[in-house]
Amino acid sequence: MSTGDQLTTRLKGKAASLHCMQIPSIALAPVTIKPLITAVLLLCACALAVGAPAKKTGKKKAKPRKVAHAVVTGPIYAQSPEAMQAADEMATRLALDPLWVRQTLGQAMRLPQVLKFILPPPPGTPKNWALYRSRFIDDKRISAGLKFWQDNQATLVRAEAQTGVPAEIIVGVLGVETIYGQQMGNFRVIDALATLAFDFPSQHPRAPERSAFFKAELEQFLLMTHRTQTDPMRLRGSYAGAMGMPQFMPSSWMKYAVDFDGDGRIDLFTSTADVIGSVANYFKLFNWQPGMPTHYSVSFDPQKLDKDALLAPDILPTFSVASFTAKGAVLQGTALQHAGPLALVELQNGNEPPSYVAGTDNFYAITRYNWSSYYAMAVIELAQSVARAMPAR
Repeated sequence: MSTGDQLTTRLKGKAASLHCMQIPSIALAPVTIKPLITAVLLLCACALAVGAPAKKTGKKKAKPRKVAHAVVTGPIYAQSPEAMQAADEMATRLALDPLWVRQTLGQAMRLPQVLKFILPPPPGTPKNWALYRSRFIDDKRISAGLKFWQDNQATLVRAEAQTGVPAEIIVGVLGVETIYGQQMGNFRVIDALATLAFDFPSQHPRAPERSAFFKAELEQFLLMTHRTQTDPMRLRGSYAGAMGMPQFMPSSWMKYAVDFDGDGRIDLFTSTADVIGSVANYFKLFNWQPGMPTHYSVSFDPQKLDKDALLAPDILPTFSVASFTAKGAVLQGTALQHAGPLALVELQNGNEPPSYVAGTDNFYAITRYNWSSYYAMAVIELAQSVARAMPAR
């Protein structure tokens, strides 16, 4: 899961019918351990060795990811009284061995790059949908998405049949997140989470809230790796701690990931079946409505327009069609028969006029994956582009 503002814990609707298993192991992505990091670990850390699980056989594998750059590290968290106190508290809450938690968390390193990447743009920086879109809707992603869809068509059909989530939406998410596993991140997950848990930048406008969020994700990561007997030092992901092809945060892995290939473990790094099933399950649990469009085109009647009122709920669908149009929004065709609530979604275009769409509950469901209307629209438009490129099915 791309990461920006992360996932809401509020679930809309009933639990999915997919078989969500208690995962006995996690398959690891290929990793490159830098010599400097290895030396520091050997000299400073008391590692608890945990064997990596055997690789799966007989299933589609993602291509090994590319290592983008070396990760610059700082002091280890064994030197932080706050981190060690938190380790003891986590061990108590999770009923884990305090020594294991201390040793594991003590090996985590502070990552200066992460502290820069997590900061929002400077105040006053204009948002630009056209620029944002150009980062994700391009020939490279469309071609990769077409191949992914063709290679995994039967699994995508099965996931859609079980959850109602269209294959193209799953393909769109994976293309935006990691280009189908090509860019899954090179940060050691425990380093990223510990850095953001204990050294979150104070200048961030929501620093206390975000620090608490990452402490909770760190706790879930420790629980997940302990339960699955996975070496927590080996898992790599984004600068915010998101993992695998779908970029799930640890709490999302624990709640929404599924063993969709039935081999007894969940692998979001190399098992395309588990990845597809997990993304579909995620949206089902966030109340995806089968057959409902994600959005409709919208224009305005200047004589009736109350744009402030229409934008007040932000992207949360709130207005009936009658209420929406009474405030000056103009819908056409099938949009006028839409049965659920709508939201006016504004996409700013820098110095150019904004773009607008009428978002449905399904548009809102995509924003539960990443709390951004720009993200949701990029997923939708990449999905549509790949679907157009698919041969007639």
